[in-house]
Amino acid sequence: MDHAVDEISRPRTKEMLEQGSKMGLTVCRTWAFNDATYHALQLSPGQFDELTFQALDYVIAEARNNGVRLILSLVNNLHAYGGKTQYVQWAWDEGLGISSSNDSFFYDPTTQGYFKHFIKTVLTRKNTITGIEYREDPIILAWELINEPRCTSDPSGDTLQEWIKEMSEYIKTIDEKHLVTIGLEGFYESNSPKSADNPTKFEGSLGTDFIRNNDIQTIDFASFHMYPDKWVHKSLDEKLEFAEKWISSHFEDGENQLKKPVILSEFGLSGHTEGFETAHREKLIKIVDEITYKSAESNGAGAGSFMWQFMVKGMDEYNDDFGVIPWELESTYNVMVEQSCRLARLRGSSALKGSLRDVCRRSEQ
Repeated sequence: MDHAVDEISRPRTKEMLEQGSKMGLTVCRTWAFNDATYHALQLSPGQFDELTFQALDYVIAEARNNGVRLILSLVNNLHAYGGKTQYVQWAWDEGLGISSSNDSFFYDPTTQGYFKHFIKTVLTRKNTITGIEYREDPIILAWELINEPRCTSDPSGDTLQEWIKEMSEYIKTIDEKHLVTIGLEGFYESNSPKSADNPTKFEGSLGTDFIRNNDIQTIDFASFHMYPDKWVHKSLDEKLEFAEKWISSHFEDGENQLKKPVILSEFGLSGHTEGFETAHREKLIKIVDEITYKSAESNGAGAGSFMWQFMVKGMDEYNDDFGVIPWELESTYNVMVEQSCRLARLRGSSALKGSLRDVCRRSEQ
């Protein structure tokens, strides 16, 4: 969305979706928020920038043109693009906030009201390009409540659990046609029998629990993240071993307890790690791909994975440790295309069409 605001950078959005589609990628996860920062969508509570909203219209329209469905995230737990901190600041500045704690976003009636108004405005938005309301647009696959929520002020998890339930139910009163997911990192609370799967004991105190949080009727599928080099400060082999166990654990949760699909909605390996090689990242991708493929092959809960983050030329200033331009790295590109083709073949010959059919044929030669 941010890149689609200005005409000079808008082609990046188009290129990203076109290139992703050619690789066989079928879903893109991206932000549908920007609160009171540069190119803000929401300038202040209930006040929106139409130019930025039209940029989001463009993202959705280009996704439709390229056959790529979208998971749209609605707010950030982190400071980037405003996030929950900005909502709390708005309430505090207006003398309405009950606490200056960032976590009050989850329980302050004022911030809850701000966020519900934002949700309703986005979901009922009529796209100025397609003429379709967002809540009616099938190119949108799902709404993600919040990116990487944590509520450390209540390690019991009750505060966040109530917020997830309330906000997911609210979305369903406006939009019954789209799926809803949370946006969790995937940690288990300290009292969970699965807390031993966390990277360290620390993650059990963050007020989240993958199983409990997703075991809500209005959450349609579970999602989790994985950053082995940030979470596991050991050798590369040990990081990859953690990755394998982490993915398998969450897919098993989906199958055995939640009875819901599960996606790995963010994963990556930092390019800034000492001794990093592209081959290291590709090893991680292959582990993710193999576990995901086996789950799909057996009709398991594993429903896909999303590498963080794909970029195009001209986006260097937006690159964190994890940015990749896959079509400029032949070996990485080939690994990703191979997975797209394998998964498409599982769905039958009808799934191999257009540019995907062509790229899969080339990969076999």
